[in-house]
Amino acid sequence: MKKALLIFTMFMASVSLPAQESFMVKTETRYWDVSKTYPGYTLFGTRGVTYLIDFEGHVIHTWNIGTNPRFTGDGVLLDAVGGNPSNQNTWKELDWAGNTVWQYSETRSNYHGHHDFTKIYNPKLGDSTFLYIANKDLTAQQCLDAGCDPQYNYTGSQMDAIVEVNRQGTVIWEWWFFDHVVQDMFPAKSTYGIIANSPGRINLNIRGNHVKSDWLHCNSLDYNETLDLVVVNSVHGEFYVIDHGNTFIANQPANSIALAATSAGDFKYRFGDPAKYNQGDPPSVLDNWEKATAGNKQLGGSHDIQWIRSGLQGAGNFMVFDNAQNLFELTPQSYILEINPYLNAAGVNTGQFVNPPDAGYNIVGSPDPNLMKENKNVSKQIVWKYSSKNNTSFYSTIGSSAQRLPNGNTLVCAMNDGHFFEIHPSDTTVVWEYTNPMTRDGIKKIKVDNYPTYNGVFRAYRYAATDPGLAGHDLTPGATMTGDPPSYWTPRSLTDVQEPAVAQPSGNILDQNHPNPFNYSTTIDFGIEQPAMVTLVIYDLAGNQVKMLVHQDYSAGKFSQTWDGKNDHGMQVTSGMYIYILIADGQQLAKKLIFCH
Repeated sequence: MKKALLIFTMFMASVSLPAQESFMVKTETRYWDVSKTYPGYTLFGTRGVTYLIDFEGHVIHTWNIGTNPRFTGDGVLLDAVGGNPSNQNTWKELDWAGNTVWQYSETRSNYHGHHDFTKIYNPKLGDSTFLYIANKDLTAQQCLDAGCDPQYNYTGSQMDAIVEVNRQGTVIWEWWFFDHVVQDMFPAKSTYGIIANSPGRINLNIRGNHVKSDWLHCNSLDYNETLDLVVVNSVHGEFYVIDHGNTFIANQPANSIALAATSAGDFKYRFGDPAKYNQGDPPSVLDNWEKATAGNKQLGGSHDIQWIRSGLQGAGNFMVFDNAQNLFELTPQSYILEINPYLNAAGVNTGQFVNPPDAGYNIVGSPDPNLMKENKNVSKQIVWKYSSKNNTSFYSTIGSSAQRLPNGNTLVCAMNDGHFFEIHPSDTTVVWEYTNPMTRDGIKKIKVDNYPTYNGVFRAYRYAATDPGLAGHDLTPGATMTGDPPSYWTPRSLTDVQEPAVAQPSGNILDQNHPNPFNYSTTIDFGIEQPAMVTLVIYDLAGNQVKMLVHQDYSAGKFSQTWDGKNDHGMQVTSGMYIYILIADGQQLAKKLIFCH
């Protein structure tokens, strides 16, 4: 047992990493608690390439596309062409080999695709379709006719639209913000109304933010098939729920677009900044002008709005990455928020959307005086929040994402620093951490101080080995992106005094098992330099023997041994990471494997 634990110490815990400094960060995997992570692979796009990696940072597969990639339910990779989330007019689906299996391009000159898109199943059509965000051009005269304040110049103005196309590339539905506006300056115009009484429409004349190019800068959208609703997020700190089901008529595109432009297409719910519809206080400077308050504003610079999927912790709630720009905090930091839109002021789930100001607010103070934050109004509809204890540890001014995982963990991608981490639900401790090594200047082993998004990643996603995008494909780990062997901390690293690694003589060979991770069986190849008694054993991370695979004399040569994931008693082991150790002729070699049941 002591020998096995010594090997574990050598193999897992005796890593040599640079000290964590403010200006120098080791890239790739930095920490991994295998017992608490959700098993699978992480997918992200950077600098025009999509990478699929394992927890140690080994590259499993790549695609020559990399803007905002994700797998669809059909098992293909969907992404925009061009590498720039802010400007995209062509989208593709690629198979595992990188072949294009579907493509769509927005060719209309007055539509400008950007930021987000999704493949959905349209229940009324009985087929999959494609939704995307596009800025749609407005003339200055259109703005004035709608009731925009004439003191401003509206040349080049735009408002976001959500466009739906079928698999043949035909536009079958469209929803446009410009069809759902309100103003209180010109009573003779059809858009006139009392702003506070019109939460389903957006104020054309928001103080200090007149209509202009990329006015709302919507950056994310999601679709709920059960409810047949769409949610779209604006970087200015609001997200809006739109009725797709009651504004879509199958096989009638023109009538669908016309219906979506009526009051049937007004917002069913909005969250984030009630001052924009005169039902809350805006951010403001306090009497002591060195301090400020966020008022009733909940979001700032937000990204990646989504419904938490069925079967996951918090299913049916919204989750959003609150970058927290423009929230007027003295010491800003980013947050992940989970929002239940059905809660009323008593905290009762009403089963229907409740206007956030009606649900009310809790006055929340800073958890620690060193954060130097003022008390703030926090919506009672926020049911869970994550932020780092040290505000400087986690802050991203742009992009970013969060994903609720089946084990209750949440995977976070902070775009500014290409920083991925997985947090545990009970105590929000980090259980995996990774920094993207791909920068504007190529792959770097150490990221030094640089401007934001130097190694930026717009979003990251975790997929289980059984996901349709991965099932049936070769998931054998390759090299890491830097080419260096993985070097990271584990929970043992944080508590133990480490023994130095002992170099093992070369000669015998122990290869990485394949496939890895595996569901049913895996093969371990090894080579013996000269005749010897050979022992090949599987251990768990506590150093307990799980399965004796080999204990006999071998002649020199190459051999293979399979393991079916069962222990010495014939019982199936639990999913997780294990160590297999080869001992022959006084030499000890060890590698890791992952079993996913």
